[in-house]
Amino acid sequence: MTSHNYKGAISALATPFLNKSVDYDSLKKLVEFQLKNGINGFVVNGTTAESPTLTWNEVEKMYSLVREIAGTRVPVILGTGSNSTDDTIEKTKKAQGMGADAALVVVPYYNKPPQRGLEAHFKAVAESADIPIILYNVPGRTIASMNLETTVALSKVKNIFAIKEASGDISFDEKLKTALPKDFVMLSGDDPTLIPFLKLGGSGVISVMSNAITSKCAHWFKLAQENKWSEAEADFANYKEIINLMYVEANPIPLKWMLYKMGLFKSPEMRLPLVSLDNQHHERITAEMKKVGMI
Repeated sequence: MTSHNYKGAISALATPFLNKSVDYDSLKKLVEFQLKNGINGFVVNGTTAESPTLTWNEVEKMYSLVREIAGTRVPVILGTGSNSTDDTIEKTKKAQGMGADAALVVVPYYNKPPQRGLEAHFKAVAESADIPIILYNVPGRTIASMNLETTVALSKVKNIFAIKEASGDISFDEKLKTALPKDFVMLSGDDPTLIPFLKLGGSGVISVMSNAITSKCAHWFKLAQENKWSEAEADFANYKEIINLMYVEANPIPLKWMLYKMGLFKSPEMRLPLVSLDNQHHERITAEMKKVGMI
């Protein structure tokens, strides 16, 4: 179904803004930085991109830029999900036409559909196009959450080959790993629990932190592949504080401020209703970034 293996760290790309417009120069710089430091793939128009505030024209331009830089070296995934099934189908068809390697489709938010509604939604999307589909379960943002039975049922649907599981519940992840087909790709969407997720057999992560600490993420995956769990856990622990600080306000507010401090973004600008990082966090984050060598 797909020519990529979807292992390792896949960055949910942050969107740089400058004077209320997408800053494509900074986006180019971010993508090149990540490729240089061993990233394994990209998501355009995910949660970290501030997807609810992007126009489809901006999404298309960002996808084209990322694809032009990345080529076919790594997968470029396009976020197409919304809380309207018809809208999600339309965007997923567009993603296929644009040549995206896969579509990331989030659980419909705000509507609070029951499990049978979630199953019907994802089946309708998967049947509408031939592009590979990654389910995206993130109950902290969507309220509704796919349960074990729904996820297993959807894993049998043609085109659905993976899940981004962002509940952060390792016991639930273990149940999923046991119940899902062996070839079904499990990707974490929860950075702080990455090492336990890999230890239970997860393939990788669609990540916030990999935007900024790319080489470290690549290193942790190398250690995991070599079953050097003690070394991976010890090294990851050194970055626990900076990872936690990425969530001191809603993602991607802290991340974009970090990327600005690293010189990758010209501005930490957000789009309303999100606003730039509160001044009270600046000193603490700067100190931790210096401690781990980010600046």
